[in-house]
Amino acid sequence: MRSLLLATRNPGKVREITNILADSGWSFSSLQEFPSVETPAETGAIYAENAILKARFYALATGMCALADDSGFEVEALAGAPGVYSARYAGANASDADRRAFLLGELVKTPDTNRRARFIAAVAISDANGSVLNVSEGICEGTIISSPRGHGGFGYDPLFVPDGFNETFAELPEDIKNRISHRALALLKTRKYLNTSA
Repeated sequence: MRSLLLATRNPGKVREITNILADSGWSFSSLQEFPSVETPAETGAIYAENAILKARFYALATGMCALADDSGFEVEALAGAPGVYSARYAGANASDADRRAFLLGELVKTPDTNRRARFIAAVAISDANGSVLNVSEGICEGTIISSPRGHGGFGYDPLFVPDGFNETFAELPEDIKNRISHRALALLKTRKYLNTSA
């Protein structure tokens, strides 16, 4: 069985990715097993560039085939912000709660009452030599609410209600989120690639 490094230390993200890729014929490890490996600067202008940059960096640093993702939250009333800066939107050391509070504060400042938003994800796989093997993308459209709801998920999940649902990503059962989320949609495409290359 081929081994794939999941280039994240976020336990929620590791669980989400392994659940979706479980039947791909690959085994998984994560960056939690490589505490000395540093984090690369995310200098890409788009999600796919950052995903590729991270996949290559971690593959070369560990000598393993690596999967990395980059995702962002885009709010129409904020002209698509925070976008590729979603993780750094409220500052380098901000918590998820800090980022949500900052985003809501920015929304209050705009006269635009439009609450459309979307999550976008890109997933890239690099081989141990830094060659990109696959890139997949997924988008989930919805609306942003005025205060967080729910205790599941992470990041901006408690603020986002996907189209066709009344619950936020943080309130939806994991099995539903793992079918409809931006990351899930990108990973389902990734799984098709992994199934053919295990």
